[in-house]
Amino acid sequence: MDASTSGTETIHFHNISDQPIATALVTSPRPAFQRQVRHCFGQLTPGEFPLAAKPSIVLHATCSFFRQPANFSPDSDLSIAELAALDMCQKRAIFRSMTAKQKNDFKEMCGGSWKLVLRFLLAGEAGCRREKSQAIAGPGHSIAVTSSGAVYSFGSNNSGQLGHGVNTDGNAADEYQPRLIRSLQGIRIIQAATGAGRTMLISDSGKVYALGKDSFGEAEHGVQGSKTVRTPQLVESLKDIFVVQAAIGKFFTAVLSREGRVYTFCWGTDGKLGHQTEPNGVNPQPLLGALENVPVVQIAAGYCYLLALTCQPSGMSVYSVGCGLGGKLGHGLKQDEKYPRLIEEFKTLNLQPMVMAAGAWHAAVVGQDGRVCTWGWGRYGCLGHGNEDCECTPKVVEALSNVKAVHVATGDYTTFVVADNGDVYSFGCGESSSLGHNTDADGQGNRHANVLKPELVTSLKRMKERVVQISLTNSLFWNAHTFALTESGKLYAFGAGDKGQLGVKLGENLVERGNPELVDIDLSS
Repeated sequence: MDASTSGTETIHFHNISDQPIATALVTSPRPAFQRQVRHCFGQLTPGEFPLAAKPSIVLHATCSFFRQPANFSPDSDLSIAELAALDMCQKRAIFRSMTAKQKNDFKEMCGGSWKLVLRFLLAGEAGCRREKSQAIAGPGHSIAVTSSGAVYSFGSNNSGQLGHGVNTDGNAADEYQPRLIRSLQGIRIIQAATGAGRTMLISDSGKVYALGKDSFGEAEHGVQGSKTVRTPQLVESLKDIFVVQAAIGKFFTAVLSREGRVYTFCWGTDGKLGHQTEPNGVNPQPLLGALENVPVVQIAAGYCYLLALTCQPSGMSVYSVGCGLGGKLGHGLKQDEKYPRLIEEFKTLNLQPMVMAAGAWHAAVVGQDGRVCTWGWGRYGCLGHGNEDCECTPKVVEALSNVKAVHVATGDYTTFVVADNGDVYSFGCGESSSLGHNTDADGQGNRHANVLKPELVTSLKRMKERVVQISLTNSLFWNAHTFALTESGKLYAFGAGDKGQLGVKLGENLVERGNPELVDIDLSS
């Protein structure tokens, strides 16, 4: 269940009593009494429990467990809510493959409750649509993952990053239509990441496959690596780490393990990420410091910096590390941080971060209450505050005060926000058609003034489809293109398309498309 995109109202799970199974099944009469209010997550702060989007879901999940062969032996002392949470955890591929000991260790890491484990898993899924269909708008190329884990790629193939091998001429040609990566048949992919000339794919068994440039740390116009990989190749240095997400930033790559640990490749010169490594290093280094014993559910990488979203019984938090230019680390200063540091401002704002995004020079977060915060370099209005000022700490986007956001995406001076009703708002650089605003009648893009405050993307509103994900190019050196993925699995694309990254070959002398157009691919299958 995707709590961030469902249209169901979230209900607090405070009044469902935690009864042991044996007690709950006894039907003997008992005196009426007022139920004790219980908190789901931790002992101090009430939380929201995704199972309780409707109270009947708890009963459904529990009955589902009793109807089907068990994948685990339930403890008779478990409450109905704990049993239901454990049953829903079992439906996640990354949890199901754990041994009994790993599951219990995982439970203790999350705070000693199966409800907290489920919260951890759902938080990770909400941030990057792990185990769901997704579309990734990379620098010049695109990756689309279906709900069943099949992978399609299209666009620029200058380094073999599409994964289709070579053609009869011995070359890796660009692709102007989505093409299935056939060498991955039998492997279910649950998450993808893109960089300049590079693609990384994560399977449900925690394996990482890399395509394109073989270096983890090159700049977009820097080191190419010693060779190119034209078909998916297993990353041997990660074979002993169960990976659930990858993020490719400028000069470095980061991966997140199932247990919530972060590892980074490269950009270790002068210890910029807390370690000393060569620019072409291929061995992952654990991210040390404050996150060593704090479980991370999502990572996001931008221009020389990394964000980490953590999930603890006390709540959700964001840490940042790397280059502080423009204030994009969110600590009130513009200085670098070699070790992860907690962004304190969210406590002041009383905001629980749920989804985050790292743009080239700015970042954004969606809170549990639907508020949107942005910070960093505000050039072209990409922070949505009505100006182009830098913000060195997270600041609420007041123009979205009447919108409950569920998703945010950032790129090079551009930001998109998806509301709970499927509406999409964008703001920032108006020098291309990637914002989706003010297109010509022929839909070929109308370059216009920068958008300093959020504006409704009316071209997507006309599609009459509920949008659940936006992805746009996060690169300084490539013209941006944008994807809008709908609840039904349809994919719409607009922006730059000169290399086929929109999934279609544009007409003669055309390099971009202003209006969203349907891509010939069904991601629901």
